[in-house]
Amino acid sequence: MAEPEARTPRERYRAQVREEIKQHAWEQIASSGASALSLNAIAKQIGVSGPALYRYYASRDDLITELIRDAYRSLADSFRAHAVAGTDLAGLADALRHWALADPQRYLLLYGTPVPGYEAPEDTTRITSEIMDVLLAACAAEPQPGTTSPFDEHLAEHRSWASDPKAPPSALSRALAFWTRLHGALSLELAGHFTGMGFDPAELYRSEVRALTGP
Repeated sequence: MAEPEARTPRERYRAQVREEIKQHAWEQIASSGASALSLNAIAKQIGVSGPALYRYYASRDDLITELIRDAYRSLADSFRAHAVAGTDLAGLADALRHWALADPQRYLLLYGTPVPGYEAPEDTTRITSEIMDVLLAACAAEPQPGTTSPFDEHLAEHRSWASDPKAPPSALSRALAFWTRLHGALSLELAGHFTGMGFDPAELYRSEVRALTGP
């Protein structure tokens, strides 16, 4: 593999400042939410003027997009690493929950309440497709039920979201069930909706995984 080109001192400094800005952005998101993200506040924290900060990120939305790309890439890398290791659906479920709990704000930026007025660029769809590809491959590799449901038949006609044109409808249906049910449990847990209910959210999650993968 070819070595990456050496960066100039200016390029290294710019990359360093951009990473520092992102770190402060995550701290703001953790304390006030993504909708309250302020480039001017970050500029004060790192000791530069507001206009100077805009040389690194052209707008608030530009910064949010970078954070979203980083978050999706992190989850995609986690899924891919588990797939290379031969992880099954239950293992991918564990990887998803571990990734979510490791940084709840990162998870909620992707799967929580949308940021008002923000629209993610189309290129983020490519990264999310990588995540679904790993999940779909795991679903296709494990035994499928012998019968099809009306939803399976519906997916056979509406499968543009899946990159594998040969994936059976039952695998598509199973992948979507996995994704929606586990994200539902995680989103409610991380948003604090189980607080005071007296049960262990980890047990609920494991119950959902067993229902999706079998005993």
